[in-house]
Amino acid sequence: MLSNLDLIREFVQNSIQKKDVLLSNPALTAQTVYKTNQLTAKSEGVIATIQLSNTLSEFSISPKSSQWELINQALAEYSYLLKGEVDSRGFYQYQYCEIPKGYQMYCTKSVLLWRAWWKYRKYTLRPGIPLELLIRRRDSWYPIRDLIISDGLLYIKTLGSEIALDSEDLVTWLSKIDVTKIKEIPTTET
Repeated sequence: MLSNLDLIREFVQNSIQKKDVLLSNPALTAQTVYKTNQLTAKSEGVIATIQLSNTLSEFSISPKSSQWELINQALAEYSYLLKGEVDSRGFYQYQYCEIPKGYQMYCTKSVLLWRAWWKYRKYTLRPGIPLELLIRRRDSWYPIRDLIISDGLLYIKTLGSEIALDSEDLVTWLSKIDVTKIKEIPTTET
């Protein structure tokens, strides 16, 4: 039987390829209804949709879903990012985004970015701009210069600004792929 994350990944992959889908486990169902792939949580109703007839693949995701983190993780694996716009149903829109070569994208709670930061913080002491971790801001990727935790908030310093996030907030970020080692991938599935 497919785990929730595996079912969501199959839903995303089939939807990107414009294929019909019919998958189920005790918590989730993915199916095609009238040229729309939809993901339904049995206790919540429809939590994700994508129109198969649209030229541009754009996912609509409910932020109130208990599967929100897993959906974000799966979409990040396929380079889909939150656009930041809410539609009339209260769903967020996700579109494909080109990822810079040599990077892996994550969409995790900010606390996981903090953990990754500890691995890469030594690079900030070198001269130049640290390019090991990048964060998405204003439709561009910015190098992270510093991360500070204070009063329960994570402050991320980039070249041009400072971003304050709660430890539970979702954040989209990139880390440089280390080709010499197998990389640990942060996961939100327990």
